[in-house]
Amino acid sequence: MKNATIAVITGDLVDSSRFSNKRMSAIIGRLNTEFKAYTKLPGDKSVEFTMFRGDSFQGIVEDPSLALSLALQIKALINSFNDADTDAGNNVPLADVRISIGIGEASYDLNAINVSNGEAFQLSGRTLDSMKSRQSKMAVTTPVTDVNDEFEVHMKFLDATTDRWSMASAEVVYYLLQDYKEQQIAQELNRSQAAINHRKKAAGWDEIRLLLRRYEQLTKKYFI
Repeated sequence: MKNATIAVITGDLVDSSRFSNKRMSAIIGRLNTEFKAYTKLPGDKSVEFTMFRGDSFQGIVEDPSLALSLALQIKALINSFNDADTDAGNNVPLADVRISIGIGEASYDLNAINVSNGEAFQLSGRTLDSMKSRQSKMAVTTPVTDVNDEFEVHMKFLDATTDRWSMASAEVVYYLLQDYKEQQIAQELNRSQAAINHRKKAAGWDEIRLLLRRYEQLTKKYFI
C-alpha cells in the first residue's frame, strides 16, 4: 500500500437503465479502452481506473492537478458517443455521466483500487452519492473549505456549459483536452478547420481552459 495525497475520480452513467444491452456494452467498451490509455500517460505519476457495479467507475490519479482534465475527457468521450442506432439528424448526447473528484490523503494500491481507502476515496464517494439529488454532473471536494467553496461555484458554471454540448462539440473537446490543434482535429474527424473552430466556440472551450488553469493552480498550491 502507498500513502499519499491523491485525487480519486468516481463516476456513474446517468440513467443507464434506459440503454439497450448492445449500447451499454459499447459504452463500457469505450470507457475501458480510454482507461487503458491513461495508464500510458507520460510522467512519473500513475493513473489507474476500474469499472464496478456495471455502470460505475473509480480511478486513482496520483497527480491531483490532472484530475479535472481527465474527468472532462471522460465526460466528453461519453457525451460524444454514437452508434449505428443513432438517428442521423440527432446531435443531442445519447449518454451522460456524473463525476466526483475527491482530493486528500489515501492508503491505496493501484492494482487493487477496491481495497484502497482514505480521505480522497471518502470525499469522492460521498459527494457522488449526493449529486443526483442536487442535479449536479461534476464536483470537486477537498479537505480545504475555501477551495471547496470556490469550486462549488466553478462546477455550477461548468455544468451549465457542458449541459449545452452537442455530440459534435463534445467530440472536439475530447481532442482539445489531449492537446490536439484545430487542424489535427479537422483531419481526425474529416471536417474543415472552420467547422472545428465553430464547435470549439460552441462548447465554451476558452472558458473551460481558464477553469482548468485555475484548478491546476489551486491543487498545486494546496495538495502537491
